[in-house]
Amino acid sequence: MRLLVCAGGTGGGIYPALTAVTELLHRGLRKEDVLWVGTAGEMEETLVPRAGLTLTTIRGGAIAGVPLHVKVLNAAKLAWSLIPSWRILRQFRPNVMLMTGGYMSVPVALAARLRRVPIVIFLPDVEPGAAIKAVMPLAAKIACTSPDSSQYVPVAKMAVTGYPLRHELQQALHMSRAAALAQFDLQPGRPTLLVFGGSRGSQAINRALMAALPQLLTTMQIIHISGTFTWPEVEANLATLSAEQRAFYRAYPYLHEEMGAALRAADLMVTRSGASVMGEAPAFGLPAILVPLTWAWRYQKVNADFLTKQGAAVQLTDETLAAKLATTVQELLHDEVKMVAMKTAVKALHTPEATAKLAEVITTTGQGAGLS
Repeated sequence: MRLLVCAGGTGGGIYPALTAVTELLHRGLRKEDVLWVGTAGEMEETLVPRAGLTLTTIRGGAIAGVPLHVKVLNAAKLAWSLIPSWRILRQFRPNVMLMTGGYMSVPVALAARLRRVPIVIFLPDVEPGAAIKAVMPLAAKIACTSPDSSQYVPVAKMAVTGYPLRHELQQALHMSRAAALAQFDLQPGRPTLLVFGGSRGSQAINRALMAALPQLLTTMQIIHISGTFTWPEVEANLATLSAEQRAFYRAYPYLHEEMGAALRAADLMVTRSGASVMGEAPAFGLPAILVPLTWAWRYQKVNADFLTKQGAAVQLTDETLAAKLATTVQELLHDEVKMVAMKTAVKALHTPEATAKLAEVITTTGQGAGLS
């Protein structure tokens, strides 16, 4: 089987695709039979070669939520990308295409359909974004993280797999909490808060946390992953903290292999509600304070509403963060009954076999597909 992967933009779409590919490699797929199509300058340009996979890039960009002149320019780039997408499909001759989102997926999916290559979509969020919505009519199968996606996805094409958790995080599930805390030189007897605004970072979350640090650090310890774009401001603030405060505060621009230990060490997480939270919070039984990104289509709000409805999370907004973050964190961490209920609710959403299920959907769809 030859597999074409089109997943880019954010980790919430890239990591599940990488996890599924890794599972297929364990089942006998060869690395030379996998080709990843992405966009230059995005996360996949770092993560895909790190995994030893071949990456090729095409031009594209967002159409929703951008100014009109950017929308027109990016639409032209995507239209032009249909030509290199056709060439990629003609040269690589895949049996099946896996897509998890990203605007560059649209011309690749159109080329795949024209060449009669079946398309498997993995939907990491509850509600599909604009690119996945555009491609859904072309797809043979749509694998979903949550059964709640049935209101957006044709039931005849839908398979609920759960969210595939990447290998490094799966390994951390077997780590003791004491060992996870030791990786960050933190204490077992103190509540631990994990704050993560995404790979690029959230200025709103970072600034609200930095303002609240003197209050929060009196009773808890904090692992703060700022994101790469906002790290300089966080690093400058770190220098203003006292030695006593720094003893209970760990700040990083980003974590790769250590991210599993951070999730395992935490009692509570403050984060955006992108796709990754749909898999990571349930796997680690981690209650969350979710802050949906307001301009990111609707999908972050829909994810947050789903987890909140299940009793696994509470929500704040960018506008209420400064006033409510410290109080909300303290109230939750000091309410043992509430925390136990949230942990139970979020654990119930975990699907341990998600990776195997998604790999099976891809394999079944690709079997017997003719090479055009």
